[in-house]
Amino acid sequence: MSGLVVVGVDGSASGLAAVEAAAREARLRGAGLRVVHAFIWPATHVPWGPSSLGPPEGGIRNMVERLLAEAVERARAVAPEVDVSHAVVTGEPLTVLEAQSRSAELVVIGSRGMGGFVGLLVGSTAVHLAAHGQCPVLVVREKPAADGPIVLGADGSAAGEGAVDFAFAEAALREAPLLALHAWTTWNAPMPAPQDASAPYTNPPGALADEEERLLHEALAGHREKYPDVVVEHQAVHDRTREALIEASRSAQLVVVGARGRGGFAGLLLGSVSHALLHHAHCPVAVVRATGTHH
Repeated sequence: MSGLVVVGVDGSASGLAAVEAAAREARLRGAGLRVVHAFIWPATHVPWGPSSLGPPEGGIRNMVERLLAEAVERARAVAPEVDVSHAVVTGEPLTVLEAQSRSAELVVIGSRGMGGFVGLLVGSTAVHLAAHGQCPVLVVREKPAADGPIVLGADGSAAGEGAVDFAFAEAALREAPLLALHAWTTWNAPMPAPQDASAPYTNPPGALADEEERLLHEALAGHREKYPDVVVEHQAVHDRTREALIEASRSAQLVVVGARGRGGFAGLLLGSVSHALLHHAHCPVAVVRATGTHH
């Protein structure tokens, strides 16, 4: 067994979808799966065990054990060969899962949980874990296209290097094609060096597009050799990054992005593009932090 995949569950349908995705990831990686439930003691003094006045199957302990048993059963149905363990950890979900991410190669979570407000598309735990997790975080959203590509949001930044490697590795594990998508506008593109010293602020037509194409090729350099069996298509498009990736997610198995990219503000842990994808993508989204531990 080469590593560990952790999935957070809370008894919600979103959590069970995350369990199935996590079991598939663990099977692909030859890794173990740990099903984790973060438990916060209620403010009122509710007994942990069944009440003397209620049925013996009542109480918080039995409720938690039932939801964990259902999650473990679901995981084993999807990937019977995977070694599945489970744990109840006392604490707030974000704190618990962030601690679990320190020893995991991947953390999987549903986009919404039991405590999600109606109309809130992504639970706060999913957003915060994507920003703070110490390994890549896979947020399970809508059902992905079974035979679609892995879509990589590549921006050529150093912060995005981990996302590039993760996307290539996922494509290799899933035997799926990789679409490396680099979207740019005149607002976020670095200016190429002027071609004419007498006119320092002018560039020939297409210079920006050529520069963005070069950045994309540089971002992928070395990874093609490391993963020679992955079929790669690359696209540098003149479009807003968020809109381009959300549209590409309609036919994708997975979208992979860095937590922050080019133009990110210092101290801002989750960039606007990754945040938008967590809310609006049509398939699962993997967010890879530059500082995360990637095994």
